[in-house]
Amino acid sequence: MSDIEDPGDDLTATPPKRWATGVPAVTHALEYSLGQTTVRRTALTLLNINQVKGFDCPGCAWPEPAPGKRHRNEYCENGAKHISDEATSRRITAEFFRRYSIAELGEKSDYWLNQQGRLTEPMIKRPGAAHYEPIGWDEAFDVLAGELTGLDTPDEALFYTSGRLNNEAAFLLQLFARAFGTNNLPDCSNLCHESSGSALQETLGIGKGSVCLDDIHTADLVFVVGQNPGTNHPRMLTALEETKRNGGQVIAVNPLPEAGLIRFKHPQKARGVIGRGTPIADQFLQIRPGGDLALFQALNRLLLEAEDERPGTVLDHSFISSHTTGFGDFADHARKIPWEDILAATRLTREEIGRVHDRVLRSGKIIVCWAMGLTQHKHGVPTVREVVNFLLLRGNIGRPGAGVCPVRGHSNVQGDRTMGIWERMPQRFLDALGREFGFTPPAHHGLDSVNGIRAMRDGTAKVFLGVAGNFVRATPDSRVTEDAMRRCRLTAHISTKLNRSHAVCGDTALILPTLGRSDRDIQASGEQFITVEDSMSEVHASRGRLAAASPHLLSEVAIISRLARRTLGDTPAIPWEEFEADYDTVRDRIARVVPGFENFNARVAGPGGFRLPNPVNQRVFRTPSGKAVFTVNDFTMPHIPEGHLLLQTLRSHDQWNTVPYAMNDRYRGIHNARRVVLVHPADLASLGLADRDRVDLITVWRDGLERRAEDFRVVAYPTSRGSAASYYPETNVLVPLDSVADISNTPTSKGVLIRLEPTRADAARSI
Repeated sequence: MSDIEDPGDDLTATPPKRWATGVPAVTHALEYSLGQTTVRRTALTLLNINQVKGFDCPGCAWPEPAPGKRHRNEYCENGAKHISDEATSRRITAEFFRRYSIAELGEKSDYWLNQQGRLTEPMIKRPGAAHYEPIGWDEAFDVLAGELTGLDTPDEALFYTSGRLNNEAAFLLQLFARAFGTNNLPDCSNLCHESSGSALQETLGIGKGSVCLDDIHTADLVFVVGQNPGTNHPRMLTALEETKRNGGQVIAVNPLPEAGLIRFKHPQKARGVIGRGTPIADQFLQIRPGGDLALFQALNRLLLEAEDERPGTVLDHSFISSHTTGFGDFADHARKIPWEDILAATRLTREEIGRVHDRVLRSGKIIVCWAMGLTQHKHGVPTVREVVNFLLLRGNIGRPGAGVCPVRGHSNVQGDRTMGIWERMPQRFLDALGREFGFTPPAHHGLDSVNGIRAMRDGTAKVFLGVAGNFVRATPDSRVTEDAMRRCRLTAHISTKLNRSHAVCGDTALILPTLGRSDRDIQASGEQFITVEDSMSEVHASRGRLAAASPHLLSEVAIISRLARRTLGDTPAIPWEEFEADYDTVRDRIARVVPGFENFNARVAGPGGFRLPNPVNQRVFRTPSGKAVFTVNDFTMPHIPEGHLLLQTLRSHDQWNTVPYAMNDRYRGIHNARRVVLVHPADLASLGLADRDRVDLITVWRDGLERRAEDFRVVAYPTSRGSAASYYPETNVLVPLDSVADISNTPTSKGVLIRLEPTRADAARSI
């Protein structure tokens, strides 16, 4: 399918939409699906996605309703596009790689690379070669195993995963890495929600959310902070509509007005097709990026002051005294944060914050949902800790209709972590793994994603294996990351489709094509299923329904098992062939290693699977004190010098993670272009710029190195004053590798200080 053209850049901009979804979402989804494959194949995928006997959407991790409550079309526009993208009839064969050199592929856009179709056979780039060429599976495993066993130490290898990996393959990957001798298991969570895990582990004793879908439906008040459900997890809008119809309220906190949080038109309800839909946000706080810490500090101060005025009527003193620690120090600190600092950090008014406070006082059950708008800041961990403080004050942890809700953005990113994909798994997990398989896992911590890039850059990591995902486009400091990858002796990617990571090669490079989530998986014992864990700890089965894209594809379980067997031999004695032949045997071992998975095979066979236990919901906190922890978080805010802006990177609507499906962002009114930067009209005027001017974006960072994203067009847009927004991965080049969140080491992709300069070409013409 190499006749597909790279789309041109022909920007048109219209006013942002005031509502999301409805009939246009259905139309766009079907248009994309039918552009990828046949009517029959489209129907087969869409009727099986997110169904009890079907396959889990490989897109976001928003949970499905319970069996019996699911719609026959239980998917969103972006989910339909994502599964149709995987189910495409387009194929990449050896002829494609003969036609295009690696250098030529590196010049193509992310859109073009993705549109070429499914990978069909293993490929290798040999040292000094300009092209990939076919390689048999046995030789590919020999090459990769040979590089691994030839390392001076196992810690010179990196085993990266994205959240698309299933539980069974994730468990085997971490088992292989640890049996090999390393904890170098970086993953996409390092780049996104690590700040959530760090904060929640410290304060509540478990690094995941506490709520279920019914809690969202029955809450009195839901905060939606630093996230855009209409694009990133649209089925969340269905849940929020249920909140509203049950009498609950929603507060949206975001630097950008987002269409889905203004009004939602449910495409499967008459009110969403012929009616006006449902207003979602009862109040919109257009916060300055990075101001969320100050907002929750303000709300906490107001709650303490309200308790002073009406003792015994505002705070949940019984809960605080019985189940928490640290309240006194927290309260002393919270009372002292000056209002002038809060207002400067948030760019909100006292009246706006006061209205939120009034809603809080009227609400018995409160949930706070958040995503990368909170976590990808230098102070991301303190911000999430302050959210926990807010919920603890009124006992909104560990009871129905209340709690913490970090919304994961990728299908099984939470499940990967549960299965052991983490460079710092607790010793109790390592001990259980060692007992089960008869070896001693390494105890020292491994490398996360940012430290993995540093290690490749410095020559101390020499082999990179990526399982799913698009590492070089998901990571910060693009030029540094790509140079680091090219320093490796070998880079290998287990993938379904082509992406830029395949064009950024070590001396030797491998492409190992795998089955997709929608493909049938047939092994020696028969047809297999895999499992995933969603954002709310529900574990369920996923069964592919389509014929495999090529007879040469192997499943991720098979690839990892064969590679492990080839690399490790019989030491330790792990039954890799048995695991490949029958995934039930993998789940039997998971049941004996991972808490909460007892009797795994029997429980997941039930309709809808099962929910993992969360001790927080019994008000059991596995912290050192055995109690939930109030924390003291120093006030901080990003400093924006005159003439500069604070950039947040974000997705367009027609995009999944690093892959654009089109050049549009129709809810924000952007069409036929991606190299745009959204800036408030008043900021444009103060910078001496006009709408549609061409500019370069330049990072201001302490190392003095210039990071420049060239030739963007400014679009006047109602974003928060002093800020800008632009799409990733095009702007990842601007995020310095060393600009990371304290504690979590997450890149600060929502808080990049930049300046805008006229493009060099335009500047030259004006002289």
